[in-house]
Amino acid sequence: MRLRPSDSNVTEDQEPFMGNQGDKQVLFVDEVLKFTSSGKMKRRILMITDFAIDIDSCSLKRRIALAAVDKMCLSELSDNFFAIIIPTEYDLLMASTRKTLIVTVLVDATKSASEYELEVFFSDRFEYNASSDDVKVQFEGAEGGVRTKIVKT
Repeated sequence: MRLRPSDSNVTEDQEPFMGNQGDKQVLFVDEVLKFTSSGKMKRRILMITDFAIDIDSCSLKRRIALAAVDKMCLSELSDNFFAIIIPTEYDLLMASTRKTLIVTVLVDATKSASEYELEVFFSDRFEYNASSDDVKVQFEGAEGGVRTKIVKT
């Protein structure tokens, strides 16, 4: 990945895309596991900019304005799951070993972009909207880790 010799941290490949979309800076990029509405896990690239969240940014599968994000849901246990709640469309359930950093970057970026403090909700269970289905996620401490149940309602 080659960075442009400018004030931004945008690569040559990203620069045309970023300029067209109004983004100025990439704040975070990493591979995550995204849970589909059918319950499958897929590897995706998560990119957070100063303006939006992009999932699988190479093909621009999904772009969410930071202003559209209502809250984030995380378990109280040490696992990698988090949900991004978007009231105007379907929500995202993902897993990443860098969950804490993702939450911090999203909270800071949302505050900078809109003066709005993103709510971070901690619980051993929460619901998210996966396309037309509501899905319940429940976390339980288990020997040697955390057991996670994901159930469509």
